[in-house]
Formats: sequence, C-alpha cells, structure tokens
Amino acid sequence: MKKKEKYLDFQEDRSQCILARMTTVPISADKSPGIVLELLYSLKVKDAMTTEVVTASGSATLREIQGIMKEKAITGVPILEYGRLEGIVTIGDIIGALDSGSLDKIARELMSTSLVTIDAEMPLSFAVTYFDRYKYGRFPVLDGTGRLCGIITASDILRRLLIALNEEICRMEKRMAERQAKEEGPLPQVEMSFGTMPHDFSKAGNASQKFKKTLVERGCPPQIARKAAIASYELELNQVIHSSGGIMRMRIFDDSIEIFARDEGPGIPDVGLAMQEGFSTANEWVRSLGFGAGMGLPNAKRVSDDFFIESKMGVGTTIRASIRLDQGENQWN
Repeated sequence: MKKKEKYLDFQEDRSQCILARMTTVPISADKSPGIVLELLYSLKVKDAMTTEVVTASGSATLREIQGIMKEKAITGVPILEYGRLEGIVTIGDIIGALDSGSLDKIARELMSTSLVTIDAEMPLSFAVTYFDRYKYGRFPVLDGTGRLCGIITASDILRRLLIALNEEICRMEKRMAERQAKEEGPLPQVEMSFGTMPHDFSKAGNASQKFKKTLVERGCPPQIARKAAIASYELELNQVIHSSGGIMRMRIFDDSIEIFARDEGPGIPDVGLAMQEGFSTANEWVRSLGFGAGMGLPNAKRVSDDFFIESKMGVGTTIRASIRLDQGENQWN
C-alpha cells in the first residue's frame, strides 16, 4: 500500500508534465505554409534546443533523479560519465522503477542506453522528422566533438517557430510600410474613413461635416477647409446617389489634403460625359428630393488642385481629389 501511495503521489505531481509532453511536431511538408517550411530548413537544431541541460551521473539513484524531475518539471535526464553522454533516464524509466521497487538502484543499471541523438548543426527539419519517426519525447543534441550541448523537445521547436514567424511578420510589416511610403508619400497626420450606403440620404454629408470639423480644429484656413468640405460632400453624395455603396477616406498631410472615394459599382459607362456639368443619370425619385443635378463631379474637380477618376463597369469607381496647403495665405496657421 505504501508503494502504491508513493506511485500515486508521484503521478499527481507529474500529471501536468506528462499530459503536456509532445512526441510529434504537428507540421506536414504537404500542408504547412511555405514560410514555415522555409524556416524549418533555414533554422538549425542549435537555434531551438535548450542549452541549460539538467544532467546526472551514472551513480545517482533513480530516486534522486525522480526528485530532480519533480523539482525542474522535466521528463528526461541525460546521464553523463566524464563529460560524455552514456544514457538517459526518462519518466518511463522512473515509472518502471516505481512498479518494480527499484528506485534506489543507480542510473547506470536502469538507464536507457539505446540513444538516438541529433547534431546541433542539422536543419530543424531533421528534428521534426526524428520526432515523427521515433516518437520520443526529447532528443539529446551533440556538438561537433560528440559532447552533449543541449536537448530538444517538440515544444522547443514550436516555440522557436513562433518566435521566427513573429520576426518575419515584423520584417514584412516594415517592408510594406516602406513600400507604401514610397508609393503614397509620407504618412498622414490624420486619417478618417467612412462607409456609404445607396440612397441613404439621411446620413449623406455626415462624413464631410466631420472631416471639415477636424480640419477647422487643427487650424486649417477656412478657405481650404471649405474646398475640402465641398469636394468630400460631392464625392460622398455621388456614391449615395449612383453606387451600390462604398468608402470615403480623408487624409491630412503636412502639405496637402487627400480625399479618396471608392465604390462597389455599377461603374460609369462614360467618364468624360459624367464630368460635364448638368449631365446626370439620377432617377426621378432622386431628382424629386433635390439631388442629381449633374454638378457633383464637376464641383469636386473645380475645388481640387489634383483630380483623378477611374471607373470600370461591373467593378466600380475610384476617385482621388487633392487640395494643396501651400497656397500663400492659405497655409496652416
């Protein structure tokens, strides 16, 4: 009964570690993303292994090693003789010793000696293959001289991959930001985005009002704020009247204001005709509400210093209007 109590006590202390032990790495060469496979080939075993290895000598008893496992929360202890790896005592060896009453025997007598080791300079992909092939919970790692320099588990591999993936994402975000800066110029001081819905006249103009308020609060000269409000209002209303909905984006830079409008279609059949004053395709109901006079796009272009419009039937319309801030007395205060 006493031996059984010891066994249950040890099992309770070690249960979390046993349940958490992984003997395979859930990565498939066929199904894993290319970036994961690339990292597995570029990283080495030494990049993922644990270097602070807890070891014991061959003369240590299994009871002593059991205490080490309990204290360090590990499931395997390499056995060294004169600095060389001779074997390993695993959680399975300890459980076997508990069953047979052999905890007081020394490690040299009961340790596992049929070892599978891995070289520190091997690609990390080799370690994944080892875990899949042998189903062991850990592998001792040897350096070029054959001496123990670390130990690697499946958790070590996953942890290192997560770190490497995070580093790669940071590099990608940096490259994207640099590319965006080259393509779009400096980052805006302020950026505001609003969505529009077709024929939602109750909210039409709200985005433009908020944008104008932001400009005034930031000290934008009234003339410039007025131009920006007109352009944004006309483009916003154009989406409400003619499109299936879209997005408005207003950005304030040091030297300019940019108003970007993109809708989800149906598109403009003839952009040149749509830019003519008085031309409108608004239906009678829209006209009865006082909208659709055919002045929206011409007005937006008139108050803008730069105006770009592109439309494709079945895709939608993209408009970018810019207003410069370096206009004599119209500069920022």
